[in-house]
Amino acid sequence: MHHRLLDQPQGAITDVAGIDVGQYSDSRRPTGCSVIIARDGATAGVDVRGAAPGTRETDLLEPGNLVQQVHAVMLAGGSAWGLDAASGAAHWLEEQGVGLDVGVGRLPLVPAAVLFDLHMGDMRIRPDATAGYAACVAASRQPPAEGSVGAGSGAVVGKMFGMQHAMKGGLGTASVTVAGVTVGALVACNAVGDVVDPDTGAPLAGARSADGLRLRDTRRALLCGEPPHPLLAGSNTTIGVIATDAQLTKVQAQRLAIAGHDGLARAINPAHTMSDGDTLFTLATGKATVHPGMMVLATMAAEAVARATVRAVLLARALRTAGGLELACWADMAR
Repeated sequence: MHHRLLDQPQGAITDVAGIDVGQYSDSRRPTGCSVIIARDGATAGVDVRGAAPGTRETDLLEPGNLVQQVHAVMLAGGSAWGLDAASGAAHWLEEQGVGLDVGVGRLPLVPAAVLFDLHMGDMRIRPDATAGYAACVAASRQPPAEGSVGAGSGAVVGKMFGMQHAMKGGLGTASVTVAGVTVGALVACNAVGDVVDPDTGAPLAGARSADGLRLRDTRRALLCGEPPHPLLAGSNTTIGVIATDAQLTKVQAQRLAIAGHDGLARAINPAHTMSDGDTLFTLATGKATVHPGMMVLATMAAEAVARATVRAVLLARALRTAGGLELACWADMAR
């Protein structure tokens, strides 16, 4: 069971100066949340590319709007319920004295995005403010755990032809450093499509054949006329954060989020569907003293996102739900 993105270190989003990551995984059912914290503030951007998103505080990230920096981004399961996790992060940040100075106190700004994992057990169990607070308490500069953890706990990929043929998704991270500047990504992959090798296009995890022993290759199956199963809108979604220590304007931060979606499109097929809410944020801490230019940074962002997306499924663990659903993982298929 070898893959080049496992055989050698790929870095982590916490390689970016000024970034901490904390996670909470709910032991009662597979769901959770992951928080990316910039205590000193970070210039932020966002690009919502999927057609069924669940988000919070994305309007303030528009380049023409007032606020320049945010203090954390929350990624969570639980669909729209999971947006509550961001409130817990805001409470924790306030206790730490982190936030926008509004005269009478500090106002932490915590944009968020969620993915749909409500079919993985009891939907009444979902990330809330307490979960978001706990993720912040656990935050550190250490490389975050990957696979079936945090916001990726209940993630599933390859649902185009029914959940019974799908595989376990998860959470992954990676970083790229060029000329003294680092770009990292943290991605929770719950795509309706397959996750593919960005260099070869070969499916790594996704819809399986009827006997469950091989990958169906969703792209080729659809092009050959195999009809997709009916999908609940918004029941999927890949969400993530791109972070860099480069100094960026809000316009540049938004462009980096846009470029990051190129990485999603290389690693997921099909991506950005009507049933996905694919959303990527950018956090620029400005800790680096050099700037390689937006062309290089955009290339780095796409690469980090693609690698993180692949690692999300390479490190996911197989799961059998209480309802009898069996979700294989990449390691199972690689055997």
